[in-house]
Amino acid sequence: APAEVIIEWAAATFGERFCVTSSMGDAALAHLASTVVPGIDVVFLDTGYHFVETIGTRDAVAATVDVNLLTITPVQSVAEQDAAYGKDLYKTDPDLCCKLRKVQPLADALSGYDAWATGLRRAETHNRVIAPVIGWDAKKGKVKVSPLARWSDEQMERYIAENGVLVNPLVYDGYPSIGCAPCTRRVAPGDDPRSGRWAGTNKTECGIHT
Repeated sequence: APAEVIIEWAAATFGERFCVTSSMGDAALAHLASTVVPGIDVVFLDTGYHFVETIGTRDAVAATVDVNLLTITPVQSVAEQDAAYGKDLYKTDPDLCCKLRKVQPLADALSGYDAWATGLRRAETHNRVIAPVIGWDAKKGKVKVSPLARWSDEQMERYIAENGVLVNPLVYDGYPSIGCAPCTRRVAPGDDPRSGRWAGTNKTECGIHT
């Protein structure tokens, strides 16, 4: 089914207990969802380590797209985490840092929903080839919807161009996949778009989608 129909099904099935999540690399999913379900909840996770461009994209989406944008934050500030676990936990234990600043806060934020939509696309990386359009997230106990899973890079670019969708300016500066600033690097043309995430380590996912 087309992405719009997938979102329409999820909204009809789960009503207000269905939301969209966005990391603000672009606003394609948020924009698409807003055309099907105006005012839909869009959850954004502010880890405290984001690029200013990412926060700016979030603010622009909140101001221009017909969604209810909800910003969630970890229990501890970056300073509090440094005090508890040592400075720059992302260097000493990146998995724990992701757990504290991403995985657990999102799980808490999604507690009031039965289903959530992600912007996962199989074309982004080989590790996501099997990303189901609709699946069961056993860890969260929720239905996980990936309306854009089958979209190619060309389809994504066309949708953005035809609809004037907001895109994080870092995307045009060599950052095709954008996470926390300390753990994201530029990517050489032709390389895996996600190779700039946790570069130099074996880590490929923060844990939200694993």
